[in-house]
Amino acid sequence: MLKMKKMTETYDMKVFTDSGEYFGDVEEAILTPTKVVGWRVKATKNSFLTKILGGGAKGVIIPYQHVKSVGDVMIISKMAVPAYSKESDEE
Repeated sequence: MLKMKKMTETYDMKVFTDSGEYFGDVEEAILTPTKVVGWRVKATKNSFLTKILGGGAKGVIIPYQHVKSVGDVMIISKMAVPAYSKESDEE
């Protein structure tokens, strides 16, 4: 059975990758008149997204195709995560 959620219930929802890493929080939904196009996820303290972006950007847009599940939390595909190398941490 398909469960429906109100769009406002997704705001400030925690976002995790499918590998279990905390990614950030939903800031807003990006809509067209007929469908959801994606979600803007903000980088929060101690999130994987903050590690990737550093101090420059405030968040990323996740296309709806990369969202695997929306329930108590949002689960996104690891493919939606921007490229990140641990070597940049060591420099």
